[in-house]
Amino acid sequence: MMWLLRLLLLAIIIFLIYTAVKYLLNPKRKLELAHEQKRYYFYDDETNVHKNFLVTYKGVLFEGEKYLGTTAASFDVVSIFVWPHKVTALKGLVKEDFLFIEKKISEQYPSAKIDWKSPVKEFMQ
Repeated sequence: MMWLLRLLLLAIIIFLIYTAVKYLLNPKRKLELAHEQKRYYFYDDETNVHKNFLVTYKGVLFEGEKYLGTTAASFDVVSIFVWPHKVTALKGLVKEDFLFIEKKISEQYPSAKIDWKSPVKEFMQ
């Protein structure tokens, strides 16, 4: 009976350690933490083209929608539309901030054309 209790206690400890590690390494949690700390973080599932990516920069959360198409060599993401979740959060951002975000997205998807949705689109022109 004592061995059974020790085995059960060991299983509970292993489960708690596994849960803690899984929580700490969760990319969604890292995105939320970077958003709160007003840092840059790029959250994307590159294997799933249908899933939008999220970017946080200077406390503003942006979402990007990817579109698959053909390039000269393969099928790849060829078009991306990006928009802020809250337009009011854009206060204080300058053109260089949006160019930085475009550069970081281009690093992930080099053959994609990046388009901004309103009101950033008008600001960039």
